[in-house]
Amino acid sequence: MTIDTITSESVATVSLADAETNPDRLAQDLGNSFVNYGFAIVRDHGIPQQLIDRANELAKQYFALPDAVKRKYHVEGGGGARGYTPFGIETAKGANAYDLKEFYHVGRDLPKGHKFRDHMGDNVWPDEVPGFKETFQQLYAEFDKAGAKLLRAVARFLKIDEDYFVDAIRDGNSVMRMLHYPPIPAQPGEHIRAGAHGDINAITLLLGAEEAGLQLLTKEGKWLDVKPKEGELAINIGDMLDRLTNGYLPSTQHRVVNPAPERASNSRYSMPFFLHFRSDFEIKALPGCVPEGEEPKQPPITANEYLQERLREIKLK
Repeated sequence: MTIDTITSESVATVSLADAETNPDRLAQDLGNSFVNYGFAIVRDHGIPQQLIDRANELAKQYFALPDAVKRKYHVEGGGGARGYTPFGIETAKGANAYDLKEFYHVGRDLPKGHKFRDHMGDNVWPDEVPGFKETFQQLYAEFDKAGAKLLRAVARFLKIDEDYFVDAIRDGNSVMRMLHYPPIPAQPGEHIRAGAHGDINAITLLLGAEEAGLQLLTKEGKWLDVKPKEGELAINIGDMLDRLTNGYLPSTQHRVVNPAPERASNSRYSMPFFLHFRSDFEIKALPGCVPEGEEPKQPPITANEYLQERLREIKLK
């Protein structure tokens, strides 16, 4: 395929309903799109639209609060893992210009005494937005369920045990992010809404990419718009799954560019779910992804060791 023939429609759109009715088709279409682009679009994902709409409204209510109120939910020294992260902090790896965004993180609720509670703390919930906790706990569970189905399809594509990822993601350090990109300042300089980066986690499930701006970098060096339809998920491979598959499923660089001038005064909202492996899972190249006679491209590392390393690189720690 030459660069001239690559369009946004080259990224596959798959139906997660095929997980039950035609799992081979889902695995092949999803896997091939991941191999070629690191991205796919998913419809029929099972997350209720009514829940999505309610979550969007509550996120907008939170981000409309006064800055001093929002900052009550910033967890000092928490690396942005829970609660609010103010505008102008997160910076893409290797970049100097911070991203033009603020966000709120919800993580997994763990029982007291759980072995991961030393680094997976309690969620914080804003008192000023009624229904916030219940809505986002429900949405988190729905994302978790959809992500597990997608990873089952990935396992089928990789020709490994379909249940391989069940234990790998059990009690994983997955994070749901409510993102707000405010109106663009008159002179943004080198700052854009999200600088080019790869995600840290295994896979990312993203709601809200219908608003223009999300782009992926193809292997040919072309920035390609990612254009899901209303209610569809944009899915991409993260660095952890890239490392596990020895680069076979690539963690593609992507960004969110600033809007056209006529849209510059509009906010942009989205909700990515960063699906992580459990903290003590060893990310070690799958044997079937390492060519015979070669060594894996990267050494083994636990999921939490890798996460902490990357959080420092993007200036959240």
